[in-house]
Amino acid sequence: MSESQGTERTENSTQRLPVMEKGAGPELDQSSSAAAYGPPHTVDGEGGGNRRFWSARRVPAGIVALLILLGAGVFLYDIAAVRAGRPALAWRRELAGQLAQRPLDDLWVLIGAGVTVALGLWLLLLALTPGVRALLPMRRTHTDVRAGLHRVAAGQVLRDRAMEVAGVRSVRVRMRRRKADVRALAHFRELDEVRADLDVSLAEAVRGLGLVKPPALSVRVARPGRKG
Repeated sequence: MSESQGTERTENSTQRLPVMEKGAGPELDQSSSAAAYGPPHTVDGEGGGNRRFWSARRVPAGIVALLILLGAGVFLYDIAAVRAGRPALAWRRELAGQLAQRPLDDLWVLIGAGVTVALGLWLLLLALTPGVRALLPMRRTHTDVRAGLHRVAAGQVLRDRAMEVAGVRSVRVRMRRRKADVRALAHFRELDEVRADLDVSLAEAVRGLGLVKPPALSVRVARPGRKG
């Protein structure tokens, strides 16, 4: 009696599952497959609030400091010479005469003013923007340690992970601050299957980078062009 009940249970539990045949749907003949999607969701607290790294701006600061030092030195020497009873330098007398004679709407006065304003705006832009766009801030695991990842290194990590996907022949990654463009060539397997595996692999790779703001991904898979 128990053997018959066990046999009935086994037969009932081994029912055949429905199978989708390959030819049931429309056939796709694609030469490329693309996907664009946002960055993966981060766990609460992983955002960190870390900001971008600020550039020291050593070169612009050094140039400005050198120009100010030279200008101040020349004017100080000229003023000391005048106080000692010597005549002022010729270029300063010429500059004072030109500024006194030329009207404000003169072409050279407008050009000089425009150049001065442009340089001033450039210095203000350098002072108010962080710079270091090639360095991506990473999440802080310790309050006293701050780390960053170079965009080239991040792109290389994504490229290596993409090359591990079956069917991928070559990969080109262009890593930006907020977006990663991935272009892959597949020499076998269906393009949609390769792209689906790339989506999963690259999403895990982006999450593993540990960035404060994970970049959005743009993935495109295509067949290599025919030679000749």
